[in-house]
Amino acid sequence: MDNPAGAEFWIRVGLVILCGGTIGLERQLRGKPIGIRTSVLIMLGTMMFIRMGQTLTDTGGQGDPTRVLGQLVTGIGFLGAGVIMTTGGNVRGMTSAAVVWTLAALGAAIGLDRWLEALVYTGLTLFVLVIVASLENRIRALRKGVHADSTDPTVGPPGVER
Repeated sequence: MDNPAGAEFWIRVGLVILCGGTIGLERQLRGKPIGIRTSVLIMLGTMMFIRMGQTLTDTGGQGDPTRVLGQLVTGIGFLGAGVIMTTGGNVRGMTSAAVVWTLAALGAAIGLDRWLEALVYTGLTLFVLVIVASLENRIRALRKGVHADSTDPTVGPPGVER
């Protein structure tokens, strides 16, 4: 494992807190199930597993980082599925599930020392969550069907005209 006395260790941890914290803050401010703590922990756990797989390989062991990454993708998919709910024929939580998967990918990028890419992908993720969501709320045509805002009196649920 990495040396906690080394600068690279703390740079990785700092990036996890920065990236996971900003995405988690956006989710928490919107009242979504994946907040700051969960976001940071998903990224931190993913980063640690990736670093352990790397360490096993670097020390001459039988480790294979690609297998670790593959298992993380499967496990995170299962975790993300836990936030998806169906109520009255409507599926909710798809964005939160996608965020869980994205957080794991960001943690893997940091664990693989792809720091700049992790920062860029964090920015892109925030762009989608904030700017695209804002556009969806402003453009009425994008608020139909399952994307309808239940608080908007002019837009009804699927199959109900108002």
